[in-house]
Amino acid sequence: MSFNSNDIISGGKISILSPHAGGNIQDNHYLKKNIFPDNGFDSIIKSAQMGTPLIELGGGRPKVMVVAGVHGNELPPQIAALNLIEYMKNVPVWGTVYLIPFAAPGATMENTRWFKGSDLNRASSSEGSITNVILKFIQMLNLDAVADFHSTKPKSNPGRESVFCTKKPCINSYNIARYITQKTSSELICYEEAGSMYKGALEDECNLRNIPSVTCEVVSENGKVNQGSIERSFLQMKVFLKHFKILR
Repeated sequence: MSFNSNDIISGGKISILSPHAGGNIQDNHYLKKNIFPDNGFDSIIKSAQMGTPLIELGGGRPKVMVVAGVHGNELPPQIAALNLIEYMKNVPVWGTVYLIPFAAPGATMENTRWFKGSDLNRASSSEGSITNVILKFIQMLNLDAVADFHSTKPKSNPGRESVFCTKKPCINSYNIARYITQKTSSELICYEEAGSMYKGALEDECNLRNIPSVTCEVVSENGKVNQGSIERSFLQMKVFLKHFKILR
């Protein structure tokens, strides 16, 4: 695991979590046209060329993580994560937030769901995968919760704005999801046991380790940005943080 935390941004610091995932995200036309260069994202974009960027904001507990870009062609949450970083520079932060705006910049660069032939949201339990590296880091930090943000194309699975969770073995997954759906009108999709429907999903692997986790979905065509989808993902992220009173 590579963890270089020497780079500083306003109000936080940047580290490289996995050096094997890098890519020039600005090669993705649909992503680039939704990122405003005057927002100070240069250091994050440069870090993404070297691997999976990790941004740390705030301090103390609670400690949570926001993840986007596990599927490189799901663009709205990746852009929303950058917008969240910019937003949090200018408001009080009551706790610590670790943000991964691009889990696999190489896949984002190519605007593809897959990274080197692998669906990273089925590989979190596979030794050496990017999501497995993220999972180990989550455990090392002893985080209070994790939210993984995605987008889903219309008429697919799930094909609608929603929040996935499970009740066993970690009931707080359900509690977090219920709060987000109540505040955003996203649909609640709850399974009884983690890992019963999806193998190797980051959310499930966290819950199986008693780290409360949810997966949040907004609606957008794959590889594109549907109108309003960035704002909906951004709202889900803010409400997740408000659940822990990190944002107030």
